[in-house]
Amino acid sequence: MSQDSAAVPDAARKLAARRRREIVAVLLFSGGPIFESSIPLSVFGIDRQDAGVPRYRLLVCAGEDAPLRTTGGLELSAPYGLEAISRAGTVVVPAWRSITQAPPPAALDALRRAHEEGARIVGLCTGAFVLAAAGLLDGRPATTHWMYAPTLAKRYPSVHVDPRELFVDDGDVLTSAGTAAGIDLCLHIVRTDHGADAANALARRLVVPPRRTASDLGHQRYLDRSLPEEIGADPLAEVVAWALEHLHEQFDVETLAARAYMSRRTFDRRFRSLTGSAPLQWLITQRVLQAQRLLETSDYSVDEVAGRCGFRSPVALRGHFRRQLGASPAAYRAAYRARRPQNGAPETALRPERAERAERPERERAALGAGAGFSAAALAGHGLAEAAEAAKPPSDAYAARLPETAGRTAGRPVLPGQRERPVG
Repeated sequence: MSQDSAAVPDAARKLAARRRREIVAVLLFSGGPIFESSIPLSVFGIDRQDAGVPRYRLLVCAGEDAPLRTTGGLELSAPYGLEAISRAGTVVVPAWRSITQAPPPAALDALRRAHEEGARIVGLCTGAFVLAAAGLLDGRPATTHWMYAPTLAKRYPSVHVDPRELFVDDGDVLTSAGTAAGIDLCLHIVRTDHGADAANALARRLVVPPRRTASDLGHQRYLDRSLPEEIGADPLAEVVAWALEHLHEQFDVETLAARAYMSRRTFDRRFRSLTGSAPLQWLITQRVLQAQRLLETSDYSVDEVAGRCGFRSPVALRGHFRRQLGASPAAYRAAYRARRPQNGAPETALRPERAERAERPERERAALGAGAGFSAAALAGHGLAEAAEAAKPPSDAYAARLPETAGRTAGRPVLPGQRERPVG
């Protein structure tokens, strides 16, 4: 959903006279990762007019009282405070230190005021949580790092979260996914302000692709096993390591809680406080990741992949895989192999729906067609809660919407140029 801002003029507010779009305020907080924080500083804070890149004026603002401590124990001293935001036409929040903590009220007030006066507000990666806390994402499409997307959708149900996008431009509020996607969004802003030539010149200086979109990546959406660094010193680290080594076995969160010598409720609370994700969601994500690897590197059938990743059935695998990666396992494998032909095979790809039919057993098709025959209570009673979950339609807060549905969501019109995708 990387449409140009010009395509959604109704979303933009009139910019206050004292604000200028080329004045960019970057809002930094203590505890923020230094790499994400440096992205807007590198894009908007260096004079590259010799390379054909128009100059921005950068205001680095402290979002709270100094000193600001960042990755590796470094201390930063921002030259400006929140008051400088009043001059900026573009305000960037590159990261937030913890998705479990509430941002400072003063910073949220400054963001709301800037938005009311027509400033463009940008949240990179976990910065989306700050925008959401300020109420700027209510009723809007947005994205963030895929690992934190379920938490963002659950905590702010009025936000239409889509973790499958590199970035989302909703006119005067923009958000991006993980670290590299922050660069993509910043380049998109330069392209919107000054055209493709300026953005391409900047991309050459940064030695990055000038324009990536989610469609460029196809179905090759990579997940990883990354967890916050602080979990390494926590007793739960041993339980997490055991889970990653035994994904091929069928176990549930109760098993992990027992290994941690905790009640399920205590385990859920501790796990969420460390990772920002519910343990069940994390476990499902790791199983999907393992399935992704097996589909890329083996010739196992979808049924066999499901069993080797700890899913109770291929129905459960298919539902979770599509929900997280936007494609069925068979379609993902076909697209992956088409991009990486083996033994000199030509680069021809099956259409996703044909790939699904080619590998979907008749009995699985019948099971999918008879979804009403699954009893959630019966499935849970036989240890098949994952299959029951996979049979549910995606959450409205988490799944991408078809245009006709989006047109009825929170009274928001369909955005011109918005890329359509089928609901998983």
